[in-house]
Amino acid sequence: MSSPTDEILVDARWLEPPEPMEKVLQTLALLRPGQSIRLLLHREPFPLYSLLAERGYRHTTQREADGSYVILIRKADAAPAGT
Repeated sequence: MSSPTDEILVDARWLEPPEPMEKVLQTLALLRPGQSIRLLLHREPFPLYSLLAERGYRHTTQREADGSYVILIRKADAAPAGT
């Protein structure tokens, strides 16, 4: 299980594009080894996925019951949290 220090929370719900993407790209530079970004959004960020892959990051996306999304972003070579 990940701890709060293992994640950087980016709450971008209800921000207009391209602000959520800009926030994530800026936050990537802050990641330390083993850390991930937990991105909260009100829509699925399809354009972000290819940018992450190009930069060597992977993501998992979960749709919440309220229709919002939680996207966990980490370096592609990093082990998933809790392993």
